Amino acid sequence: MKTTKILAVITLILLVFSLVACGTTGDGKKNDGNRKSEIAALIATEPKSMDEATKLHQQLMAQETAILSENSALWEKVFMSANKGSIMIEDGSNYGDFLLKTIEGAKNQFKANELKLLREGAEQIREIEGKLTTLEQKYPGCGKKPSEGDMNVPAENGKPTGKDDLMKFPAFEGKDLDGNEVNSSTLFAGNTVTVVNFWFTTCSPCVGELADLEALNKELAEKGGAVVGINSFTLDGDKAVISDAKDILAKKGVTYKNVWFDSNGEAGKFTSGLYTFPTTYVVDKNGNIVGEPIVGAITGKKQAETLRKLIDQAIANSKG
Repeated sequence: MKTTKILAVITLILLVFSLVACGTTGDGKKNDGNRKSEIAALIATEPKSMDEATKLHQQLMAQETAILSENSALWEKVFMSANKGSIMIEDGSNYGDFLLKTIEGAKNQFKANELKLLREGAEQIREIEGKLTTLEQKYPGCGKKPSEGDMNVPAENGKPTGKDDLMKFPAFEGKDLDGNEVNSSTLFAGNTVTVVNFWFTTCSPCVGELADLEALNKELAEKGGAVVGINSFTLDGDKAVISDAKDILAKKGVTYKNVWFDSNGEAGKFTSGLYTFPTTYVVDKNGNIVGEPIVGAITGKKQAETLRKLIDQAIANSKG
């Protein structure tokens, strides 16, 4: 599976922006000049081993994150303007092209100097993405190993909690993407553990982890559990958006249930309050949320380890 965007832009909307307070400096022009030189040097680098390729992959992704962290308010407007009906870039496509297209569609929202900054940033990302694709083709799997300190996903999120700390997952009555009725209490009660993944159609890291979630669903099925997806774009049952989501799920070979519900309900308001995608919750058969959410893709090593612990705890809770 292509992993170009699994970790680099973990939050297409706001996680990057939450990092700005502790990650940006006042000398934007100097940083931009330095960044261009650093990116050019990284792109010109030719690794000679998997370890070198992995390190280079991480460095390029860190540069991509830095681009989005700077001028964060502008990038937020870009991501918020993305058309819900637009299909996410397919594997093999360049994320920079997706950004450039989105910027072009929203150009009336920006001043000339703002457009210049955004376009330059998207062009840099396109160059980075091209190099990442080359790396992944030459060294398959080099993008799967996250670094210890440069990623924008909290390594310790999803910490297990005791039974006394559990809170209920917001109740909902909705439908799956095929129109079948779904009730949250019945859904959770029927599983020893339910891994609930929040995603949306134009979120690259969300789409990037779908195959991994499908593999997890098959594994959980042997333990009486399941993965359930909630695409935030599909709330309220927009048929066109649901069709787009189903198309992506089919292309990724996803068979696990995806559901939608009323955006004005308890679960709908909960979903609307999320500012990071993908975000994954673990729920036991009693409908209790176990631990804190996994923020960002579950494919990171520490995120995957934490998810396993939460799943084990949920199954134990269900037996208790």
